[in-house]
Amino acid sequence: MNITVYLGANEGNNPTLREAATELGTWIGENGHALVYGGSQGGLMGTLADSVLSAGGKVTGVEPQCFMDQKFEHEGLTKLIVTKNMSERKNKMMELGDAFIAFPGGTGTLEEIAEVMSRVSLKQLDAPCILYNLNGYYDHLKAMLEHMIAEGLSSAERQKGIYFAENLAQIQEILGIPGYRKGKEKT
Repeated sequence: MNITVYLGANEGNNPTLREAATELGTWIGENGHALVYGGSQGGLMGTLADSVLSAGGKVTGVEPQCFMDQKFEHEGLTKLIVTKNMSERKNKMMELGDAFIAFPGGTGTLEEIAEVMSRVSLKQLDAPCILYNLNGYYDHLKAMLEHMIAEGLSSAERQKGIYFAENLAQIQEILGIPGYRKGKEKT
């Protein structure tokens, strides 16, 4: 499975983010999945890619030319795809993905996963869209989606396929991958 992960090129202030990125990447690599991500070497992006590669997995980076010009690309990837711009990058990452995960990140992460959520809700993309709600990071977004339903501007049916996961075990369950400990609540 190609798992597209959106996340920041910054480390963030919380060391658990780096630990969780390493855990996610190790799991992707050890289980024969492939990572598709933004292609940068820095921050959480680099941590995730390095952990997948260290675990024997394959990593495809999709980097826009403007970031290549600034030398942000990770040089040890299995494959690097260079796009003309950010729009082309987003489309390529969606085209390559079988599942989508938004790790805690900044405005770029939010923009990218918002488009995935929109395509899932419009039934233009038939793949799980998972917001990794580590330490409650996406609680406000979850509340906003619930508010949209309450206001009659969306529906549970429209949001089917958009999930919130508190940990890696819940991500595995959503993806239907064996090894999840039974009895955990699906969010």
